Amino acid sequence: MAERIKVVVTGLGAVTPVGNNVPDTWAALLAGRSGIAPITRFDPTPFATHFAGEIKNLNLEDYIPRKEIRKMDPFTHWGLIAAREAIADSGLDMAAEDSWRVGVIASSGIGGLQILQAQWGKYTETHQIRFSPFMIPQMITNILPGYIAIEHHCQGPNFAVVSACSTATHSLGVALDTIRAGRADVMIAGGAEGAVCELGIGGFNALRALSTRNDDPTTASRPFDATRDGFVLSEGAGILVLESEAHALARGARIYCELAGFGATDDAHHITAPLEDGAGASMGMTLAMRDAGLAPSDIDYINAHGTSTALNDAGETTAIKTALGEDDARRVAISSTKSMTGHMLGAAGSVESIVCALAIRDSVIPPTINYANPDPACDLDYTPNHSRPLTIRAALNNNLGFGGHNATLAFKAYPYNP
Repeated sequence: MAERIKVVVTGLGAVTPVGNNVPDTWAALLAGRSGIAPITRFDPTPFATHFAGEIKNLNLEDYIPRKEIRKMDPFTHWGLIAAREAIADSGLDMAAEDSWRVGVIASSGIGGLQILQAQWGKYTETHQIRFSPFMIPQMITNILPGYIAIEHHCQGPNFAVVSACSTATHSLGVALDTIRAGRADVMIAGGAEGAVCELGIGGFNALRALSTRNDDPTTASRPFDATRDGFVLSEGAGILVLESEAHALARGARIYCELAGFGATDDAHHITAPLEDGAGASMGMTLAMRDAGLAPSDIDYINAHGTSTALNDAGETTAIKTALGEDDARRVAISSTKSMTGHMLGAAGSVESIVCALAIRDSVIPPTINYANPDPACDLDYTPNHSRPLTIRAALNNNLGFGGHNATLAFKAYPYNP
């Protein structure tokens, strides 16, 4: 039986509420800085929630021609910028690559919500049928990998995986499997989201899913804290470059870590609420560890989904105990970087995978900030409020989406020393 192809991470790119590139994002996370602030894009006073994680101080014209900016929804803006950073970071010479062996799997969990809102708003105001000819291409989730492919001439497998908050995690998992199957040497994968608008805030408020801590937005996202009252909607993108180990070594690439395992399940329970016992999430972790050839005792860090909602945080805590066993669950370091970035929905899993790669590289755990009130239902080590040095042999990244979608990725240090 042929030896399975090993897949490594060689490039990282991000646009987040705490930084417009990977170095700035990573520095902010290690410092415990929140990117949550009052909404500036529209007047939020009619809504129950007045704050979000907006992208700040980023001039799109520094990255995308003005004419092209108007043809895209913000999720595509962020995704293109993150992809460009990831490819540059990887050191890939795209002109020298076999373009048929380079693919893209990237998406948004919701799609072009801001474009939909703007176009429908114009129609309801004027009652004239003057929809933009770009409206449909702007909205569809698969337009992001299309744009990335056009810019970088990637002619390999190219499509979108959509699973709400698990979108980017599933995208990376499918990209991993694509390289393992021999269908590509390089995959550019991740997710992007641009849903901070009236429809986004109003829709999630209607679900009673968002925090309403309007008096102090920077403390609103407080995963695993007993006083948590909902997640914080955010926007941004995360893109990773994955390669077969052989391809990366042949070109002398710098390797961050190995993407070693992927697990995916569904709760088959409820459209928004997770299973209370976390069985679906637990099985996802178990499958990812099994795929990576890891035991619970090998895991040193988990970047939790940790949304700051009552059901999610308690259920994920139970899931970690089930998947790792009580002793290893209490030993492992856990953090939710959503405490600082907010919840970027379809971009969350890729940004948090970048966190795992950098945590392995730098031997440090970013914190869960705003943690002040222990919850008996959430009784593990969540790395409260301050980052912590730790040598990491292997890490898990969990993301759980509406519809019961669970996805976990397993990362190993490279080279791996158990």
